[in-house]
Amino acid sequence: MSDLVVGVLGGTGDQGRGLAYRLARVGQKVIIGSRAAERARTAAEELGGAQYGIEGAENAECARRSDVVIVAVPWEGHGKTLEALREELSGKLVVDCVNPLGFDKKGAYALKPAEGSAAEQAAALLPDSRVTAAFHHLSAVLLQDPEVERIDTDVMVLGESRADTDLVQALAARIPGMRGVFAGRLRNAHQVESLVANLISTNRRYKAHAGLRITDV
Repeated sequence: MSDLVVGVLGGTGDQGRGLAYRLARVGQKVIIGSRAAERARTAAEELGGAQYGIEGAENAECARRSDVVIVAVPWEGHGKTLEALREELSGKLVVDCVNPLGFDKKGAYALKPAEGSAAEQAAALLPDSRVTAAFHHLSAVLLQDPEVERIDTDVMVLGESRADTDLVQALAARIPGMRGVFAGRLRNAHQVESLVANLISTNRRYKAHAGLRITDV
């Protein structure tokens, strides 16, 4: 696992930064991707680039140089970003962690893409990539907090290939406190992505950073 290069598209956003930081802290080689290379390099430096070996690059370079690519871009730019990177992501293991959500005065609510989910949209746009889904339910606040040593939560992993989901589960397990749990094929991704709306409501009510635990596994 430690030999794999992990790219994080959208690595300048809160979720992407947090995942990049946590993986780099355990010795994973990480490249942060952004539409602007300078913005990516700045984010890498802010996360301790020199200490942890985090690099920043424009999205296309990040995708080309990575073995595993985590997609953590905003939902609004999800389709366009992946469509533009189809060639660079060919043959790569892609891990989609995007949650299609809307917000109004009542709070967060789930959106349903025409393809069924963000992960299924990614699979449709990237026919030559191996698409999985994971890392949806993590608190960006906890991920980015250097004082937090462990994040006690399960990561639900979905995909079509056992070998691919096993690898993503192993990647999640590198982060202290986390465990990857297989949660079905990509056709089941919508409800996993949607659950984030419930967690947002929970966290607002209880002023918490709630995650998930799967029992009896």
